[in-house]
Amino acid sequence: MDYHIKSKDPRLKFYAGDCDALVHARKPAGIDDKSAYMIGTGIANLAAGCFLIRDAHMDGSKITYLEQLPVPGGCLDGKIIENVGYVARGGREMGHHFEVLWDLFHSLPSVEDPNVSVLDHLYYVNKDDPNFSKCRITTNRGKRYDNGKFNLSQKAALELSNFMMMSDESLQDKSIEDVLSDEVLNSDFWCLWRTMFAFENWHSALEMKLYMNRFIHHVGGLADLSALQFCRRDQFTDFVTPMINYLKSHGAKFRYGVTVTNVEFEITDTKKAARKIVAHDADGNDCSIPLTDNDFCFITNGSMTESSCYGTNDTAPVWEPKLGGCWEMWKNIAKQSPEFGHPEKFCSDPEKSKWESATITVSDPRIVKLIMDITQRTPYGGHICTGGIVTAKDSDWLMSWTINRQEQYYGQPEKDVEIWVYGLFPDVPGNYVKKPMKDCTGREITKEWLYHIGAPLDQIDELADTAHTVPVMMPFITSMFMPRAFGDRPYVVPHHAVNFAFLGQFAETLDEPGRDTVFTIEYSGRTAMEAVYILAGVERAVPEVFASRYDIRYLLNGASTLLDGNKPQIKIPAIVRHQLEKKIQGTDIELLLKEYNII
Repeated sequence: MDYHIKSKDPRLKFYAGDCDALVHARKPAGIDDKSAYMIGTGIANLAAGCFLIRDAHMDGSKITYLEQLPVPGGCLDGKIIENVGYVARGGREMGHHFEVLWDLFHSLPSVEDPNVSVLDHLYYVNKDDPNFSKCRITTNRGKRYDNGKFNLSQKAALELSNFMMMSDESLQDKSIEDVLSDEVLNSDFWCLWRTMFAFENWHSALEMKLYMNRFIHHVGGLADLSALQFCRRDQFTDFVTPMINYLKSHGAKFRYGVTVTNVEFEITDTKKAARKIVAHDADGNDCSIPLTDNDFCFITNGSMTESSCYGTNDTAPVWEPKLGGCWEMWKNIAKQSPEFGHPEKFCSDPEKSKWESATITVSDPRIVKLIMDITQRTPYGGHICTGGIVTAKDSDWLMSWTINRQEQYYGQPEKDVEIWVYGLFPDVPGNYVKKPMKDCTGREITKEWLYHIGAPLDQIDELADTAHTVPVMMPFITSMFMPRAFGDRPYVVPHHAVNFAFLGQFAETLDEPGRDTVFTIEYSGRTAMEAVYILAGVERAVPEVFASRYDIRYLLNGASTLLDGNKPQIKIPAIVRHQLEKKIQGTDIELLLKEYNII
């Protein structure tokens, strides 16, 4: 009997290998009688629509999207706001083992070159222009600090290794600072890690552990960011637009300005069914939709970018952490069953889930020279520049900044360079602008950034006037990292659910144990694929999360890399060490341990 990867739902299978990866799914019985209502147009629901069409063979005209905003894409934005400027609230780093995402994107034509897929285009962009950073951390106003290493002691590396082996159960409702020592939390490793993934010390230890296990195969590329891939243009153009084009070409309908406030359910001991989408349009008119067992309802519960507030070059964004949209809907849904999660665990303390970003547009050659002094690359020509974020270690905001391949936006003036900046500590006064980031205008944020890239003090104000900056405050941007316990997120498809699913960053995947990580496009895509395959009865299996945590090669490499290539100092009595060395001499185990510099 073949070994099966464990699943929390017997209707869902997982695979590793090419058999399911390459097979074309057969049309499920009864799919012609089904329709689908998608609450939200973030990447999870967009992916779900694509899977419904491609793998469940649903007629696209039977798919309807309900979106409260005037545009699709959810968190994956990137645009020019009229009379304000270019802005992106955030950016997504791509990994080589985003199995679900690549499964989807190998089927969709690229916007940049419709003759190839999104995956093909991304693959060759990064193959021809591989990503890596020449300066990951600066100090003393723009001077290189990092040496491309984690600089962990033997004790700290052992602590992290032990942390990775802790059970998920033991980390429920615990924060990172509850579990890890001050030595680790004051290390260069933690500076690299927390700024790359936006972890705060008070965030979930469970999520941190999942991240370390999920990306153990990338640990060697974290210090210089060579593990990452980035799209050629802005993420809306390269990732959202292909899905929208695919869905519209198959007749999917999009209704904007529709706010869903609740989904009403029929719940018995043996069945859970969505019976009504409670909604109103932009004018307050009721546009609720009754549902039958043949009407699928895909629900995006919670939102990282809800209540985002934009500032301008001359105004600071307003702090308004309102629980609108997805949060209020989820709270109303959660009242109906304990299996529908606990949204308050994620949205009740926005002071601990917020940070602020800004998009700075520059063209002054003096600023471009400062950038080149740090990155050792030109920002022009369409190639990588920073290779990921550069963190100013001496910034009291813990400011990081990045420059993607330029021209980043279609129509962007040739001399313009778009810089994305974020501050992990927006409540702390800056080093040059003696104000918290949250109270700063775009121009003031530019001044603080210029200070930390080494602009002459007597030129900072003048140089800031040549730039244009759009700041964005996001109260819930890391709400999915708040400490949690099992059951705080609803399963993608709850027990006995027949026609509805939860999607996105606040749904619990159905692999056992759950191994994927939130704050990634891959997680959204995985929830979408699991939901569609269960509800529609797709026979094809879902790719398992890349199993690097179960591969001895990656584990040994990770242990060595955490120590920057040094051998671990394992305290074993000499006689025991001698016996072990004799036992493994001439075996594959000896070869393996030597290859990864363990002995």
